[in-house]
Amino acid sequence: MTKNKDIWVLGDYRNYFQSRVTLQILARARSLAADTGGRVCAVVFGQDVDEYIREYIAHGADRVYVMDHPSLKTYSLETYSFLLTGLARKFLPDILLVGATRFGQEIAPRVAKALNTGLTADCIDLEIDEKGRLVQIAPSFGGNLIARIITPRARPQMATIRPGTFQELVHDDSAKGEILVLDLPPDIPKARVRCIRSVYKPAKAQGIENADIVITGGRGMGSKGKFKKLFELARLMNGEVGATRPVVYSDWIGHGALVGQAGKQIRPRILFSFGISGAIQHTAAIIDADFIVAVNKNPNATMMKMADVAIVADANQVCSGIIRAVKEKIRD
Repeated sequence: MTKNKDIWVLGDYRNYFQSRVTLQILARARSLAADTGGRVCAVVFGQDVDEYIREYIAHGADRVYVMDHPSLKTYSLETYSFLLTGLARKFLPDILLVGATRFGQEIAPRVAKALNTGLTADCIDLEIDEKGRLVQIAPSFGGNLIARIITPRARPQMATIRPGTFQELVHDDSAKGEILVLDLPPDIPKARVRCIRSVYKPAKAQGIENADIVITGGRGMGSKGKFKKLFELARLMNGEVGATRPVVYSDWIGHGALVGQAGKQIRPRILFSFGISGAIQHTAAIIDADFIVAVNKNPNATMMKMADVAIVADANQVCSGIIRAVKEKIRD
């Protein structure tokens, strides 16, 4: 077991201005480092990555390990995982954190296997226990339980973290950090997969993790047909639609809209909650919402107690009324 207490965060900058997961993890790493006494370090692979190095330092990195080379311009699972594994073996970080994006979900398990260490996927929180170990907190059994997982012996302690779980730090132009520019190792393997051409395809939606306004619905909407009204309201308000687990499992909406411990963590400026009672799996994912408007027939529902504005009424009828009011306002 290494005495090194450094916390590493793998930098994923490919969609930097939309995906802020690396900055979010850096913020959490800073609070963890306050308990461990270690440094917060970002690891960056690519070509012409100076802009992202400065951003990571401005958002909390004390040190940045950099490999900048034309051969790294295009992401390669084999190459990137080989390089990250080699750096971890050389510098021996205590903790290695990766965003639970598609990129992170494929590279983290490969690196963990090569390093013969554990990996907890899709964490919703991280803590340091009394022995200085990383407590990796993740939902299990479909979100019915919350597991607290430690890696007692193997190092580094590894985890992937869902986008939107933590709040990034404010950009600090005055922040200082150490930059270690490293050469590619001579034994780097030749990638068996080569990218011939790539085409950028912008997302059709901003995603509920990043939306300022989120319209959420539960079984209290009554039916799949009535639930569709939420999409109209979201369109009028330039928002996104989220849902509870029963709604997703009933196939009223896709799993990508699931708000809860088994889905997305959100922190919108305004959250509308229609027909949601407020199971803990759901409420744990919305506690950072700035302002909550809840509509439910049951005045004692948990969501009603959490709300800034609670409306005791039929969720479907209120949703229809808000849609009419917004349309009238637009016409005026």
